[in-house]
Amino acid sequence: MGTPSPLHDVHTALGASFTDFAGWSMPLRYGSELAEHRAVREAAGLFDLSHMGEIELTGPEAGRALDHALVGNLAKLKVGRARYTMICDADGGVLDDLVVYRVGEDRYLVVANASNAVRVAGELVARAEGFDTEVVDRSREVALVACQGPRSAGIVGRVCDADLDALTYYGSAPTSIAGHDVLLARTGYTGEDGFEVFADAAHATDVWAALTDAGAADGLLPAGLAARDTLRLEAGMPLYGNELSAEMSPFDAGLGRVVKFDKDADFVGRAALAERAKNAADHVRVGLTGEGRRAPRHGYPVLDGDTPVGTVTSGALSPTLGHPIAMAYVPPSLSEPGTALSVDVRGKAFPVTVVALPFYQR
Repeated sequence: MGTPSPLHDVHTALGASFTDFAGWSMPLRYGSELAEHRAVREAAGLFDLSHMGEIELTGPEAGRALDHALVGNLAKLKVGRARYTMICDADGGVLDDLVVYRVGEDRYLVVANASNAVRVAGELVARAEGFDTEVVDRSREVALVACQGPRSAGIVGRVCDADLDALTYYGSAPTSIAGHDVLLARTGYTGEDGFEVFADAAHATDVWAALTDAGAADGLLPAGLAARDTLRLEAGMPLYGNELSAEMSPFDAGLGRVVKFDKDADFVGRAALAERAKNAADHVRVGLTGEGRRAPRHGYPVLDGDTPVGTVTSGALSPTLGHPIAMAYVPPSLSEPGTALSVDVRGKAFPVTVVALPFYQR
C-alpha cells in the first residue's frame, strides 16, 4: 500500500476500505458508497484529501512567476480569493488542472492533483527561476479535509469564527478549528456548497474530530474516494487522467476560458495555445445518459451506428439521478443535446443520448 494519510488511524477505526491512489493509501469507502454519496447531496460528507499536493510560492514576484508558469492571470488575483487554472507544457498539453489561492500579498498556495503533485512542484521550481520568489512543496506537511453538502455551512460555522456569509465561492480565510490555525476555503469537487480545510498534518485528527462532532446531529458521514468520484461526475467536473491529459489542450477539453491571453506575461505554452485556439477541436466533451443499470466505463467506445466515433472518459450509475451517466469525447457534429448514440459495453451496444453538462446542479 502507499503512503498513509495523517488520518490513516482514524479511517482504520471507522472501518474504511483502502485503495492505493497515486502512491497514497486512501479510504475508498467506509460502508456504503451510495449512503456516502447521498449524505453529501442531502446533508454533508467529510472527506480526507490529504493526498493532494500543496505547493507554496512566497516573495514579491510570486504572482509574476505564476503568470509565467500557468495559463491563468494570478498576479491580479485578490488576497483571499482562489482561481481554477492549468499548467501546460510548451506544446499546450495539460500537465495538470490546479486551484491557486492567494493567501497573502506575497504568498500563494497551489493545489495540484495527487498523481501530478511531484511533477507540478518540479515545474514550478524550474519556471520560477529568475523571479524573486521561493517555491516550497508542502504536500507532506499539510492535511486537507473537506466538508461538503447543503448542511456544511452550519457544521463549519459551529467549529470556527470565520464570517461564512462573507466567504463566497472560491474565497478563503484564515481561522482556527480545535485550537489550531487553518486556512478555510469555500471550494470543493462535489457540485455542492462546501468547504476545504488546510491544516498542519499534525493537527489533522483534531480538525477531523471537531467537524465530526459538529456534524453528528446533521447526518454528516465520512465519505471516501468512490463517492467523491460519482459526485464530481454528476457535477460534470473533469478528472485528470480521464477528461484531461498532456495529449490535449484546455481548448480540446472545452475549458479554453481558463487561458488568459490578455495578461501581461508571456507564459509557457502561449504560442502553441494561441494556435490551438484558432482551430476547432476534432472532438468535444459531452454528457451521455442511458437507461437500465449498466453504466459505460472509462475507455468504452462510443458508436454512431456501427462506427466508433469517440471514447468514454468517465461513467457510472448516478446515485442521484438513478440512471447511467458518462462523459465522453465525440466529434462536434455529434455533440448536440438529444443526439442518439450508443456505447459498446463489452460487445453489446447500449443506447445513450447526448446531454448538456453538468448532469446535476444543486
